[in-house]
Amino acid sequence: MNSQLSPTGRLERIMLATDGSEYCADAERVALAMVEKCGGTLLITSIVITNPAAESVAPDLIQAAEEETHALLQRIHGEAVKRGIAAETVVGRGPDPVDEIIAAAERERADVIVMGRRGKRGLMKRMIGDATSRAVGKAKCSVLVVMEGAAMWRKRILLATDGSRFSDAAAVAATKIAELCRLPVTVVSTIRDSFNEERAAAADESASRVREHLQSRKIEADKVVLRGDPDKLIVETAQAREADLIVMGTHGRTGWERVVVGSVTESVIGSSRIPVLAVKL
Repeated sequence: MNSQLSPTGRLERIMLATDGSEYCADAERVALAMVEKCGGTLLITSIVITNPAAESVAPDLIQAAEEETHALLQRIHGEAVKRGIAAETVVGRGPDPVDEIIAAAERERADVIVMGRRGKRGLMKRMIGDATSRAVGKAKCSVLVVMEGAAMWRKRILLATDGSRFSDAAAVAATKIAELCRLPVTVVSTIRDSFNEERAAAADESASRVREHLQSRKIEADKVVLRGDPDKLIVETAQAREADLIVMGTHGRTGWERVVVGSVTESVIGSSRIPVLAVKL
C-alpha cells in the first residue's frame, strides 16, 4: 500500500472536464480548490462536439462552438492565475465528448479527472447517468465526481474498503489526500447478509489493516464495520460522520473488471451529495 511510486497516489495533474453548464459549476470550484490545496497543475478541458459532416454543412456553427469553448477555458484559466495555480487549457474535438475527455486525459497524463454530475430526484436519484458512468468506467485514471451543491472537502474523508486490490488502491489515494489536506479518515467496511463467518471476519480485518496503515502515517483514523447493503451504508455513514469526500475503488471483490463500473460504486455516485473519488488501479 505504498504510494511512493503508485500512480493512484499522485495528484500532480488534475484534469477538469467542463462544458460550462450549470451542473459543472461546482466541479469547476472543487477542481480549483483541490489544486490550490494539494498543488500540481490544473488541466482545464472542454470538448468541441464535431464531425466531418457537421464541419462541411455548418462550419459557422462549429466555429462559434470553438470560440465559446476557448472563452470558457480562458475564464477558468484566469481564475486559476488569480489564485496562483499552475494551469493549462486543453481543447478536444470529436463526436463523443466522453471519448475525447478520456483521450485528452491519456495524452496529458492526468492523474484524476474532475467532472460534474447532474442532480436527480426520486427514482432517478440512484442512477449515475450514461456519460458519468462511461467516464468512470473507461478512464485509465481515477475520476472525481462532483455533485451539484458539493464543495471542497474540509472535514473528513470516508474510505470504503472490502479488501480488494481496488480498495487498496483507494486507500493509497485517500492516504495522499488526507496527508495533503490534514484530514481524519473513517474507514468503512460492510458485511452483506449473505456473508459467512469467514467473509465477515475478512471484512473486519480489511478495515483494521487500512486503519493501521493510515495511523502509521500519522493520520487520525477510525473504522466502522456495518452489516447491510454497502452502497446505502457508505452514503449514510458519510452523512452521519459529516464526511465531505468519499473515496472508493471502481470495483469490489464481487465486481467483474470487464464491466464499466461496479454496481456499488455506481450507486454511491448516484446517491451521494458529496464528491466521490472512484480510484483506478
